[in-house]
Amino acid sequence: MAAIIISQNTELTQRVIDTLKTCYDPEIPVDIWELGLIYEIIIDKENNLEMQMTLTSPSCPVAETLPPETEQKLREIEGIKSAKIIMTFEPSWGREMMSEVAQLELGFM
Repeated sequence: MAAIIISQNTELTQRVIDTLKTCYDPEIPVDIWELGLIYEIIIDKENNLEMQMTLTSPSCPVAETLPPETEQKLREIEGIKSAKIIMTFEPSWGREMMSEVAQLELGFM
């Protein structure tokens, strides 16, 4: 499942994706973008960012730390006015949401 991206600013959107690729669940050696944990990215005309994401499970050990750390990194992107993460578990995450890069890295392909 690829993330839904709603943005007029392709350069800023790429910086957001590049930043997400620096965020890792410490138990899995693949970034949250390639894992398919990002469901939606919206950047409005004023460069306010709203992102919907999930975790590999609701009981994930980093549930309390990964979202706020990711949100802080997004706030620090030059050009982003504000950043807000909305957590969801619908649809629930599954291995099929991972990119081919992630599946190769984790030995699923």
